[in-house]
Amino acid sequence: MKVAVAGAGGAFGIKHLDAIANIDGVEVVSIVGSPRDDLTELAKKRGIAHNTGNFDEMLARKDVEAVILSTPTQMHAKQTIACLRAGKHVLVEIPMADSLEDSRAIVQAQKETGLIAMSGQVRRFNPSHQWIHNKIKAGELKVLQMDVQTYFFRRSNLNALGQARSWTDHLLWHHACHSVDLFQYQTGETASQAFGLQGPMHPELKIAMDMSIGLKTPSGAILTLSLSFNNNGPLGTYFRYICDNGTYIARYDDLFDGKENPIDLSGVAVSNNGIELIDREFFAAIKEGREPNSSVAQVLPAMETLDRIERSFDR
Repeated sequence: MKVAVAGAGGAFGIKHLDAIANIDGVEVVSIVGSPRDDLTELAKKRGIAHNTGNFDEMLARKDVEAVILSTPTQMHAKQTIACLRAGKHVLVEIPMADSLEDSRAIVQAQKETGLIAMSGQVRRFNPSHQWIHNKIKAGELKVLQMDVQTYFFRRSNLNALGQARSWTDHLLWHHACHSVDLFQYQTGETASQAFGLQGPMHPELKIAMDMSIGLKTPSGAILTLSLSFNNNGPLGTYFRYICDNGTYIARYDDLFDGKENPIDLSGVAVSNNGIELIDREFFAAIKEGREPNSSVAQVLPAMETLDRIERSFDR
């Protein structure tokens, strides 16, 4: 299978290139950056034949069967739809869009083309959360409450590599998207109640730097989510699952019980790398002609919930 990676020079573009290198039967034939990027050295280092700063040039290539989008959030909807219209399967990094309207447009384009369109909801694939999900499916666990903390110290516009971003990150439409989707995925329900509170807007970035979100499902499970770009301490996202049969703490690809005893995750997945597992699911769905886990249609309810949260800020 021949694929292209757009946004290849960014932090997550590199992660996808690293992941694909571990997957047999897939070849990156083109990488795309912004017009100001020079990806020549990256392409040479990775043995990739084609690189460009022109997205449309990549889309016009007949050898590209599928595209992975690791581009700025504000480009996701337009580029995802363009890929589908050009006959390319597409995996778009989280979030698939930063509005409900654009999210619905993506889902509609997927339905019309019948191609694979997948959103990179990595939490569905992290072995720690997969272990929980497997227990839920087996009837051994039921989530009563999820307490989630998403904390960064990001008072300037830098990416995960410490490089200046050409776009602004967002606590709701990016970081909360992870946890809202995961909560609804693990409970198997769409939230019946949703609200959010946000702190003051940053004078330059024009985004809220602190946020609190609450969700409740029809069966009574609740999510309490705290997010901040002001946290000068341990960084990342930490999940506490309070269940009917135990408490579990997930820290990325590690899982512990409520007393901090580690849980063996060997055998849960073929890799401990969530990005690699996303990519594997994307390529497998294309080869098998099936809907992937985390398809854009499956993720749409999370985007609808984010929209409800956003509208609650003004109440």
